[in-house]
Amino acid sequence: MASITPLVVLVMLALVCSCSAASRRALVDRIEKSMIKRHEHWKAFHGRVYKDAFENEKRFNVFKENVKYIEQFNKVVNHTYKLSVNEFADLTNEEFKVSHNGYDIVRRSEDKLPRATSSSFKYENVKGMPSTMDWRAKGVVTPVKNQGRCGCCWAFSAVAATEGIHKIKTGELISLSEQELVDCATNDVTRGCNGGLMEDAFRYIISNRGLNTETKYPYNEAEGTCNAYKANYSIHAAQITGYEEVPANNEGALLNAVANQPVSVAIDASGSYLQFYSSGVFTGSCGTQLNHAVTIVGYGVSHEGTKYWLAKNSWGTSWGESGYMRIQRDVDAEEGLCVEQFFGGGEGGGLIFDDGGGVVEEGAGEGHGGVVFGGGKGGGLVFFRALTVVLSKGAFGGGKRVIEGALSLAEALA
Repeated sequence: MASITPLVVLVMLALVCSCSAASRRALVDRIEKSMIKRHEHWKAFHGRVYKDAFENEKRFNVFKENVKYIEQFNKVVNHTYKLSVNEFADLTNEEFKVSHNGYDIVRRSEDKLPRATSSSFKYENVKGMPSTMDWRAKGVVTPVKNQGRCGCCWAFSAVAATEGIHKIKTGELISLSEQELVDCATNDVTRGCNGGLMEDAFRYIISNRGLNTETKYPYNEAEGTCNAYKANYSIHAAQITGYEEVPANNEGALLNAVANQPVSVAIDASGSYLQFYSSGVFTGSCGTQLNHAVTIVGYGVSHEGTKYWLAKNSWGTSWGESGYMRIQRDVDAEEGLCVEQFFGGGEGGGLIFDDGGGVVEEGAGEGHGGVVFGGGKGGGLVFFRALTVVLSKGAFGGGKRVIEGALSLAEALA
């Protein structure tokens, strides 16, 4: 009997191992089925339809990896912001950057533009800035828009800044046409849905003596032929006469500008953090490749005491905090605050352009692909570029009034 015991033990061990393996397989199968069901619900909610079974399987695998990444990130309790499984969850980060960013730092650095003729800053000596600012509450910001898969954030950023200053100076909030810029403000650098520069948008508005409304020249998420009739200055709703640069490496100057008007900014939106950002104050790592444009429409302090910038994006209201993002400000970064920014101003709105240290050479910085806002000690707005626009007094075609003022913080992106 004793000689049989080892065999019995071996058989029992084999059965236990077999049951354990079967149990693991069953668990994996349940998790996979649950993820498949989740993907199906996600597709139905976002209206996603794939061309064939191969594409469906490919997108499911991307979705699955993104969900794992998001859930693992959110398990870390000390993060000041959260990620979510949003409408971009079936895109790899590379695919997302190609379809939703449009600022080309290489083309920007090679762009041959006139240099600044003045070192003055419109808001340099402004005192008594409010401790918080939200231009939305003042009725200066139009509803969040959605650029879709057209890489033209540069147009949305420039338009948002123009809409803001128009409202501040005239009391009239008008939704202006991004499509006119996408179709008409094109050259060797700015190429519609393939990326561009906010300076080109502003220069177009200046030279064309204005911009039409979104209603009359609606957005269609594609680059088309410039409609000469719709782009005619005689039916334009708003005009600017210039833009200037906010001093580089100076969040104080940026604060002065934002306290007086919405500001258009170029940031690095390379990382998955921005792709899936959901809520909270972003304090993550920064990248150094300016590739996306947003509009700073305010600033404040969170309940936890973190100072932030309030950025309006152009990825629809399902992204972020109803289309907005809060980004840490007043960052104590060893490398300083790298800024290249512009704002409208000056007599007659002359063209003012200065690199200001805002364009970083490839390979600079940490380069982990996080958004530009973030980095240094604890993250935050470390690297960005900004513009402001100016409007002049008087009248122009169609009886529409041209304004005097400034559009702050704008640069080329998508």
